[in-house]
Amino acid sequence: MLSSSDPTRPLPELHGHGLCLRPWDPESRADVDTWLRGLTDPEFRRWNTPLRPITDADGARESLRRGAQRDADGTGASFRIADARSGTALGHIGVNEIHPVMRRGLVGYWVLPEARGRGVATRALLLASHWAFTGLGLHRLELDHAVGHEASCRVAERCGFRPEGTIRGAIFEAGRHDAFRDAHLHARLATDPEPVLTATATP
Repeated sequence: MLSSSDPTRPLPELHGHGLCLRPWDPESRADVDTWLRGLTDPEFRRWNTPLRPITDADGARESLRRGAQRDADGTGASFRIADARSGTALGHIGVNEIHPVMRRGLVGYWVLPEARGRGVATRALLLASHWAFTGLGLHRLELDHAVGHEASCRVAERCGFRPEGTIRGAIFEAGRHDAFRDAHLHARLATDPEPVLTATATP
């Protein structure tokens, strides 16, 4: 049974690789501001088109509240990435679309502009993946990204997410809900070897 399916058990804080991952707080002004900055960043919008666009603090807070509900009902697990020593916010990582029967989830992440090039996404993905396999008991984690997003592709491969092919027309085109683009699918199984973290400059 997946531990996240019990709404009385909040998500834990995860520590490792110089990072602290903690659940987002929709009532925190700092968290709302960080979430808004992340989702309105031009580089994020180049590669991601949310179903509900976020343009202001009210929308960001409501988005975080929806995420908190998914955390509570066990269908998602959304974490704020922060530097372990300073507590400075660096980005986001989430395990989404958790399927308790198939023990499968979909990983997504983004990093704030000033935190890129420091291995944040790689370190966060390693940390969150380990927890998803050992804490949630998931068997398979999937990760997809728009074709051409080479930085995300490198992060996935460094974290042991093997490329499994191209899924056609799987995600929205940048800034549009009426057109689609292809995505690359990566996946990692609980039975795959644990990746070794190496010093590298990554997003």
